[in-house]
Amino acid sequence: MAEERKSMIKVKPTKFNVGDIVKVDFIVIHPMDTGLLKDKKTGDAIPANYINNITFSLDGKPFTTMKVWETVSTNPYFSVNLKVPGAGTLTVDYTDNTGEKSSKSTKLKPKG
Repeated sequence: MAEERKSMIKVKPTKFNVGDIVKVDFIVIHPMDTGLLKDKKTGDAIPANYINNITFSLDGKPFTTMKVWETVSTNPYFSVNLKVPGAGTLTVDYTDNTGEKSSKSTKLKPKG
């Protein structure tokens, strides 16, 4: 079983109302290996391991999807804008080329 990767969702500004546009930031600790590098000690190729699909959803309904390639940096950071329709659960799901899947959620709580 793959190790659980650390990830974080941040919504800015932290205080917002229904109808406001907020910035949703997502960062995940991931090596994003291209498969082109070699281990310095053994000389063996480091296998490719990179995120290739990301989906941002609100209450289970996707509002943004991304195709990602191996050229994205280690520990990638993604940012999207969302017009807040109301309270709900914001979820970011990703898969990588090795089949690893992960998900991170946070509550969206508008003030008015």
